[in-house]
Amino acid sequence: MGLGTKVRNRLAKRAAAEISNGMLVNLGIGIPSLVPNHLLNDHRVMFHAENGLVGIGSSPKKGKEDPHLCNAGGLPITIREGASYCDSTIAFGMIRRGRVDITILGALQVSELGDLANWNVPGKRVPGMGGAMELAAKAKKVIVLMEHTDKIGMSKLVKECTLPLTAKECVHMIITELGVFSVTPEGLLLTDLFENSSIEEIRNQTEASFTVSKNIHILKE
Repeated sequence: MGLGTKVRNRLAKRAAAEISNGMLVNLGIGIPSLVPNHLLNDHRVMFHAENGLVGIGSSPKKGKEDPHLCNAGGLPITIREGASYCDSTIAFGMIRRGRVDITILGALQVSELGDLANWNVPGKRVPGMGGAMELAAKAKKVIVLMEHTDKIGMSKLVKECTLPLTAKECVHMIITELGVFSVTPEGLLLTDLFENSSIEEIRNQTEASFTVSKNIHILKE
């Protein structure tokens, strides 16, 4: 059972707080695509898509979708003033040259060292890792938005990834419906706690080891 719309937007809103004006930001499929909805209307952030667009806006209202505009996941989008189109070669060139300030991705597993496993098995809608391998290796900051546990209740924050890796030691921050973790040289650090969760609950649902910040921040609804 996936996260509800309210919770998904809560995660996207927290991720949006990491973005500053002037940044070039790449958004993955799923929850990350909601991030532009949580920035001020006059923001000066350019959102990047691997399929060849810089300048993604907020999600279109139902019935107002443009069939010619979509993100890398095929979902409808709007564009901002100043947006530009390019082919995938140039879009990936931006990634490989380290131009992307932040990439916000989903994940199947993240290890306590920041290893990332986020590509699906064959037969699914996204059968391979896509651009995530290059984004994870080249973006200046990698933020993961994901459910804390999988469909059978197993922790997705693990000591070591058991699924195929996208990249090693690349993740800087993980945001789940329970809280926010930073990946530090000393290991995972719980920095934020959503007000409807508790440290005890997080410990019970997390395989990976982590410490709790002395100045932990409580995130309100």
